[in-house]
Amino acid sequence: MTPFTVVVVDDSLTTRALITAALKRDGRIKVVGTASTPFEARDLIVRLNPDVLTLDFEMPSMNGLQFLEKIMRLRPMPVVMVSGHLASHKGLVEQALRMGAAEWYSKVAPEGGTDPFAGLGDAIVRAAETKTLPPVSTVSPADKTIAAPKTGVVVGIGASTGGVEALTEVLEHFPEDCPATVIVQHMPKQFSESFARRLNRIVKPEVRLAEDGDVLKPGTVYVASGGERHLRVRAGVRRGEYVCQLIAGPPVNGHRPSVDELFYSLAKVVGKNAVGVILTGMECDGAQGLLAMRHAGASTIGQDRASSVIYGMPRAAFELGAVETQLPLSAIGQAILNRCERRSLETYP
Repeated sequence: MTPFTVVVVDDSLTTRALITAALKRDGRIKVVGTASTPFEARDLIVRLNPDVLTLDFEMPSMNGLQFLEKIMRLRPMPVVMVSGHLASHKGLVEQALRMGAAEWYSKVAPEGGTDPFAGLGDAIVRAAETKTLPPVSTVSPADKTIAAPKTGVVVGIGASTGGVEALTEVLEHFPEDCPATVIVQHMPKQFSESFARRLNRIVKPEVRLAEDGDVLKPGTVYVASGGERHLRVRAGVRRGEYVCQLIAGPPVNGHRPSVDELFYSLAKVVGKNAVGVILTGMECDGAQGLLAMRHAGASTIGQDRASSVIYGMPRAAFELGAVETQLPLSAIGQAILNRCERRSLETYP
């Protein structure tokens, strides 16, 4: 395999050296240049034509978002945004993803780790392997409506404690013609219907409780009813068609419905055309299922510690290696849409 070529852009000499050293240990990647300013980076992009650019948020003369806007307008390419201060950059992360950045990466080492850039190679490879697409905001609703049913992109989301408000914030980013979305939120049965009705009033897509046999359709969010049956997804009659399946059975990880049950079914049936998301919640439900989704080629996203009410489920998934990208809650909705656009356009005939 020919290594992906990368230009590293950061105003700190030390950070450039650390990133370069980390990437040199990854045989999939070759650093072909480094730059301390957007102006140096511009010249390197023209001269070296790299596969991917890593771009710091904070730089002199022109900040990372300003430079990202110019890149996406003049020379679109996969860009991995790199941030050292997540707390002050939550809104910027969301903005960068909306503008067309392929990935976001934190300079802060994960808990228990010593190398903050140990996972950067994976982010770069993911960015390089996706086609460069226009920002989501520039894709017309008609394009989304055509792509989604043809490719059968499905979003699966799992949440528990703190998930009611987290799901509301994620779904507020979804357009009326969003990809078909299935949700397991741990809650008693008597609250499920009112929760779905509340979401339906607040967000643009239609939100309703999942019924056995429902054919998943773009523009619809299906919420599992609490307490009685697990929600799975099975293949439909037509190619690319998926159907809700409600299954009686014992609790899994102490829960019915279980996030793991949903995620395992998405891994088996939808595979690489799925996007899995694990949000705030206690314990570990969903971690193993999300890992199965990642192994099946799906995109996987986890909520970060700082924005989680309870960093239990996201942490279990992250430590298991099930999470491709950790993001603050404010950035997850847009990140889901970006990944769905890529899945749709990569498989569109």
